[in-house]
Amino acid sequence: MRDKQTLTAVMGILNVTPDSFSDGGQFSHIDDALRRTERMLDEGASWIDVGGESTRPGAKDVELNQELDRVIPVIDAIRQRFDTRISIDTSKAGVMREAVNAGAAMINDIRALREPGALEAAAESKALVCLMHMQGQPRSMQEAPDYDDVMCEVKDFLQQRMEACQQQGIEKERLLLDPGFGFGKTVRHNYQLLQRLQAFHELNVPLLIGLSRKSMLGAVTGRSVDERLAASIAGATIASMKGAQIIRVHDVAATVDAIKVVQATLTGEY
Repeated sequence: MRDKQTLTAVMGILNVTPDSFSDGGQFSHIDDALRRTERMLDEGASWIDVGGESTRPGAKDVELNQELDRVIPVIDAIRQRFDTRISIDTSKAGVMREAVNAGAAMINDIRALREPGALEAAAESKALVCLMHMQGQPRSMQEAPDYDDVMCEVKDFLQQRMEACQQQGIEKERLLLDPGFGFGKTVRHNYQLLQRLQAFHELNVPLLIGLSRKSMLGAVTGRSVDERLAASIAGATIASMKGAQIIRVHDVAATVDAIKVVQATLTGEY
């Protein structure tokens, strides 16, 4: 049984991109980004995850300078105005360095530090690092995902990346893991991972889970992206019940309420 100090934290998504799958273009200006951040913090977010490059299926690559221009002013502004923990959603070593210098406390990398210089940048930063599994690349990852045993293969990949990090001097205590729902996986693969999510605890590293509004939810419910709140809350509840330490979401207030119910259920207290 977990105590109150291990309540699952909520990470609010702040995409400063024109083409993210759910909220692209809504928070590209700093004032809009700050209003969104303030709202998510008021609703109970413990982390703000800033991203400047869409990773939806078919997404186009973004050049380094363009990504820096999108995220660094926003991180600077959030740091100046709010007392919160900031995560940078990037795979580029240059963005990692500049974002941490600007105040980011976590590097959230869908490519698990496999891009040139990423391992070194993360090691130098002393920030937390979330390693995510992805088969393929965002542009083509959903064309034909294939696994013999998705659970074993994702778990083995994450363990290998953990070992690479530790060899680079990134302590295990700085690591988090994300199985990468929707990143190079069929709907069936995604639900197999969610069903067995607690098996990742065998790696003894906290889990960061992102299910919010994803197509795996639409496949089951038949709902469009903007109609997936109930399904997203169900996914967050399941992940929290299975021991996820951080849930990354678009809808902070509803997720925080759901996790409070999970916590009361697990502890018998409120």
